[in-house]
Amino acid sequence: MTFLLAPLRKAATYRSLLFLGSALLTGSLAFAVLLAGWIAVVGFAVTPLVVPVLIGVRAAVGFLARRESVLARDLLGVDARGGRLQSGGTGFWGRGKAVATDPAFWREQAYLMLRTIVGWPLAVSLLALLAASLWLIGLPVSYRLVNEDVGSWHIDTLQKAVLLAPAGVVGLVLALNLTRPLAAAWVRLAVPLLRADDGLRAVDAARLRRRALAVHAAATVVANTVALIVWGAVGGSFWPGWVLVGTGLALALHAWISYALGCEDWRRRRGIAPFALHAGVSATLLVSYVLMWLLSGRGYFWPLWPFLAFGLVLGAHGYVLYGRGPAWAALQDRIDTLETTRAGAVDVQEAELRRIERDLHDGAQARLVALGMNLGMAESKLAADPAAARALVTEARRGLEEALRDLRDLARGIHPPVLTDRGLEAAISALGDRSAIPVHVSASVPDRPPAAVESAAYFVAAEALANAAKHAEATRIDVRIVRDPSTLVLEVADDGLGGADPGGSGLTGLRRRVEALDGKLTVASRPGAGTTLRAELPCAF
Repeated sequence: MTFLLAPLRKAATYRSLLFLGSALLTGSLAFAVLLAGWIAVVGFAVTPLVVPVLIGVRAAVGFLARRESVLARDLLGVDARGGRLQSGGTGFWGRGKAVATDPAFWREQAYLMLRTIVGWPLAVSLLALLAASLWLIGLPVSYRLVNEDVGSWHIDTLQKAVLLAPAGVVGLVLALNLTRPLAAAWVRLAVPLLRADDGLRAVDAARLRRRALAVHAAATVVANTVALIVWGAVGGSFWPGWVLVGTGLALALHAWISYALGCEDWRRRRGIAPFALHAGVSATLLVSYVLMWLLSGRGYFWPLWPFLAFGLVLGAHGYVLYGRGPAWAALQDRIDTLETTRAGAVDVQEAELRRIERDLHDGAQARLVALGMNLGMAESKLAADPAAARALVTEARRGLEEALRDLRDLARGIHPPVLTDRGLEAAISALGDRSAIPVHVSASVPDRPPAAVESAAYFVAAEALANAAKHAEATRIDVRIVRDPSTLVLEVADDGLGGADPGGSGLTGLRRRVEALDGKLTVASRPGAGTTLRAELPCAF
């Protein structure tokens, strides 16, 4: 008995259920794309337009296959990595031939057709079983509120309702026990049918989406125009309405998908783009179902059931994305921030390593090579020409002093000794003493922050002072350092020209250095009002 109830407690069961239920959306979308796409291919088969139509169908199938790969990866743990936008080829006809002869294109279509023909009815059946089971379980509560019937048995007493509740429990347990085996069957399909081929060509996805949408729109206009002309010639009932609904549905889905994928604001926020895509596609399909109901003469309002099914799936998606409370949302934002700052920290580290390598190669290394040459020549002249040898030794000594100076400057650029020995205030004051512009430093740092925070604040101040000296034409620079129990705040303000670009390479590098420590860098620089740079670095006691 315990093994029957075990799936109810496992998260994998509900992930599998979400994957199977997603066929209501993905199966419907795949059916619309494949039907409209191949109608267009057949319609333009004898014209050159068949090539761009084929490319558009390839892009649409590749997109759907990638979405299926993501679903299989996130919900079932399958690394299928399927889907691509084009099949290669060169030349106008060569690209069309490459699509038609691409095995991955046909494998992906086979998978999408299975999601439509098998996955859609399976999702309906499984969700119907779950809904019926939950309904039976809830009968003892709801029978008084609604006139309930189970077949020919009228539920009008609590005893009758309670008798049916165990059947609901059995149905619920059965449905959840079937979920993972059914999902496992899709795992065996996803791997061979959605696997990625090696050596795929990189493409500009946004550009290809725009081209595919333009071709699709043109094909839709042509098809609808032809249908209206034929209807106008032969008369009869308005059968082109079905053509308008079908082609309009495919074009609306294509347009919404292209917009959702290209919206940078949605892509920057975790989970927003998939949810918006899901909601838009669901709304488009539901509108098309209502139009079909109107064209079919109204009658029984059958779109109610797709409304309920799509609403259930969309609600589950929304719950997964938003329903876990502020703490979960904050955690997702934190993950996004860490991913961004980690990449920034790697870039900053690489830039620093390149700078150190360049300084060593052009400075100390070159001087040491020259020093070795001078000592070699001095050794060869020591017996024959002592005066010349002495001059070469003297020159070598000067070269050694310059090399040592270069190494000291390089070490100071990596981590200045004054910062280690005397702290942040003394190190920034030393920077101010070397500046051509008067620098006034005020500090309130009762306890030294961690070494990484000190180092980041020092280099922010150094870069800000250097920028002010080079570009601002300032007459005064004020540096303020304040530490509260959790944050070190560094402000560098000058009275120069202002107008600094916060997105410039120098300030971008500083921002990445600060964000790598989970800090924040802001720049205020109105033209004619000077520039104020403020860095906030976490440093709890």
